[in-house]
Amino acid sequence: MAFGDKLKRFLGLKPAPDDDFFDDLADMLVEGDFGAALAFQMVDELRRRCGNKNPGDSGEARRLLSEMLSETLKKARPDGDVNTKAEKELRVILLLGVNGVGKTTTAAKLAALLQKNGKTILAAADTFRAAAIDQLKIHGERLGIRVVAHKQGGDPAAVVYDAVEAALAGGYTNLIVDTAGRMHTKTALVEELKKIDRVVQAKRGVQTGSALPQIERCLVLDATTGGNALVQAETFNNAVKLDGVILAKTDSSAKGGVVFQLADKLRLPVLYVCDGEKYENIRPFDADEYVREFLG
Repeated sequence: MAFGDKLKRFLGLKPAPDDDFFDDLADMLVEGDFGAALAFQMVDELRRRCGNKNPGDSGEARRLLSEMLSETLKKARPDGDVNTKAEKELRVILLLGVNGVGKTTTAAKLAALLQKNGKTILAAADTFRAAAIDQLKIHGERLGIRVVAHKQGGDPAAVVYDAVEAALAGGYTNLIVDTAGRMHTKTALVEELKKIDRVVQAKRGVQTGSALPQIERCLVLDATTGGNALVQAETFNNAVKLDGVILAKTDSSAKGGVVFQLADKLRLPVLYVCDGEKYENIRPFDADEYVREFLG
């Protein structure tokens, strides 16, 4: 049984919110990748609100819990995210994440989505893996989206340099950069990103009528990895300030609670959710909709 279904069944079975209800709910939230600290904090607050409102059944408790979960997610509103862009601006979206989270596929899905509202170009800056370069090229061919790539083992910043030049010359509005998932140390990651930053900033204002904003660093997380996703987010956020998260593989095996930890602990907003294999299986994150799905 999917976690959302279990939670829905649990909330439907309890006739009224008593002590057992709150204790069992805390256990359920921990099981759902909330983390113990946030789960007990949330349940204590729910108990307080239920006491103030004196609900007669678990349906009211569920409504209050839904409000609280939405409030938690909305704490992490981004100042500016990849859902919007100024006209004639080139937006550089750097996708980060460890190997195996679905970063390259997510880059293709995001490109397909953003291509609907503006010319989009891809950069294969994961030069450590030949498979990643080839995979992105295949996605580009299928989508009819240009991919800038070098040979395996090349300099990722050089790939980004060429991609920025191509984007500015071609009047593109979105540049999505697929990066390597294997950096041996935090220092290596930081230095690589600084190098890419310098490449991008050197191109600011090069083309009349086109401005180049700061790179937006988006971390791709595998939703099925649970608490490990939070560890990855903490590691990358400490190394380089992240702008948001794209949640991949949010299928029935993903419990989903880690999203609330990202918002509560790191103030990291989820920007997009991917929930299937097809290019169209990506959508902008909606906090209220996510909560409804989480609660079954």
